[in-house]
Amino acid sequence: MIDFRRGRKREDPEINLIPFIDVLLVVLIFLMVTTTYSKFTELQITLPTADAEKAIEKPFEINVTVDAKGNYTVNNVPVAFHGVASLADDLRRAAATGPNGQPLPAPVKDPVIIVNADQFAMHQMVINVLEAARMAGYDKLTFAAQTGGQK
Repeated sequence: MIDFRRGRKREDPEINLIPFIDVLLVVLIFLMVTTTYSKFTELQITLPTADAEKAIEKPFEINVTVDAKGNYTVNNVPVAFHGVASLADDLRRAAATGPNGQPLPAPVKDPVIIVNADQFAMHQMVINVLEAARMAGYDKLTFAAQTGGQK
């Protein structure tokens, strides 16, 4: 037998790092492009508690109800919605009448508008009430809500 490798040293195998780095860069770019960054879906807040005393005088209230079908009532009187301006006129009329429906000697200047909206009512209907209150010049608004788990 003839040894053809007689005078030669055996070469050590080398790992070529260039293709390895290229593959890692491609994988890194792929992961960066396809990763979805989580967004904060809620804010952790601590709500204040109300320790105020009961009001001595009860302010004049106008109850506006909005149901899921798009019907409005002002102080339990159904009103036809023909636009925000007509709803503002209905709020002004409600401020000029007392709780029993009798006209007051002078309209109440600063009533509290209580919005009772059905949970399935469209948001735009509630916005219509807010805009009508603004047009009527009433800036005290509140929303009615259920307490506890009662339905």
